[in-house]
Amino acid sequence: MNRVIASLFLATCAFAGDPEWPGFRGPSSNPSALNSNLPDKWSKTSNIEWTATLPGLGWSSPIVAGRNIFVTTVTTDGKAKQPQAGTDYSNQYVAELMKQGLKEKELLDRLNARDFEFPDEVFLHYFLYSIDLDSGKINWRREFHAGHPPGGRHRKNSFCSETPVTDGQRVYVYINNLGLFAYDLDGNKIWNTPLESFPTILDFGTASSPTLVNGLVIVVNDNEKQQFIAAFETNTGKQVWRTDRSIHVQGSDRQTGWSSPYIWKNSERSEIATIGPGLAISYDLKGQELWRLGGMSAMPIPSPFAYGGLLYLNGGTAKALAAIKPGAHGDLTTPDGAKLNEFVAWMQPKAGTYLPTELAYGGGLYVLTHNGILTRFDASTGVQTYKARIGEGGDFTSSPWGYNDKIFCLNEEGRTFVIRAGDKYELLDSNDLGEMALATPALIADRLILRTENHLYSIRNTPSSRRR
Repeated sequence: MNRVIASLFLATCAFAGDPEWPGFRGPSSNPSALNSNLPDKWSKTSNIEWTATLPGLGWSSPIVAGRNIFVTTVTTDGKAKQPQAGTDYSNQYVAELMKQGLKEKELLDRLNARDFEFPDEVFLHYFLYSIDLDSGKINWRREFHAGHPPGGRHRKNSFCSETPVTDGQRVYVYINNLGLFAYDLDGNKIWNTPLESFPTILDFGTASSPTLVNGLVIVVNDNEKQQFIAAFETNTGKQVWRTDRSIHVQGSDRQTGWSSPYIWKNSERSEIATIGPGLAISYDLKGQELWRLGGMSAMPIPSPFAYGGLLYLNGGTAKALAAIKPGAHGDLTTPDGAKLNEFVAWMQPKAGTYLPTELAYGGGLYVLTHNGILTRFDASTGVQTYKARIGEGGDFTSSPWGYNDKIFCLNEEGRTFVIRAGDKYELLDSNDLGEMALATPALIADRLILRTENHLYSIRNTPSSRRR
């Protein structure tokens, strides 16, 4: 009977009105969908509805409101440094330089020249694009800032990695070291709230995306000088509240983070869950701390989200992966080997990952490492059901996504591996676009909107292959 109901529900979703994709990782911050007509197979020459060319460099993800796709990018006067694939390149380069017997200052100078881009080296143009969902044509583009950037970036990052957010009336763009910008859907600038530029560790750059709740834009800025979480009115851009975070890993002075905040609407209340250096902290909607959990990485990147009544926290490489129950308060941290706090449903001490945020789908939690190891845990108990390397793998930054009883993992070379959902690992296929990709796609009705380094693709089954 349950299968019949599920089938009817899937069929209804396939013909329902187009859902929106309002922010990073979608409406639930967990990129999954129920539309049975979403594509399983594509290439540069098959199941591509349209392709739009995107100039410049930006790793923000596409968002959708109505029939409009919004995406940001940055162009450079002159030549920009090319993006870096993988995470081991710098280490290999360091080893090569050390063999040359360079002194510390010479070594740093060579590394900076190769892997970093600094404010005095580039003059930038920051753009917000509106692209028609049905045709891929550019509706409009708006330059929301121009000049030398306030801070630098590592080649793995971009100057525009934060994903915008929309409430269906306006689009809100947040660049951590520039400020907030609001546009209506026709491209009219509504307001701009400048924010102070704070340094990031070693000038790695910024990436934390904004979120929305109750007419407020919520931002987190974890940096090396003054960490904070703040709320701004969507109508005016006026700051409503701001809370000092002042968090770091014990024994380290690192304070920079790239994780995005999440609005957790649970059975007890609505709260703002965040992951920062060393600590996960949740706040009420007025910025007052509710609870905290230690054991997070010194350089947190994955973002929190909820599924099945639990909040999932990814502490980072070789750090804790934890599930939190609603209603938590106080410090949930317990010593190693001690009994978990009553509000911690389960914890895997070393299951966290460096770059991708995990996916919850079909009762499983799929955790993907940057070097292509996929581990499935039971989402409710935390029990590991498998751990496997994905095919030939490669390097991964994008979050995995799920639909049609399949898990999709996009590597940085633009190849998407298709894995059967379930408690046994089974690689079904792979789809190659042959172009660098670090952004997480949007799932809109029967379309997959996927961003690569230079293009935006609408991937869609041909009419003859769509399920009816």
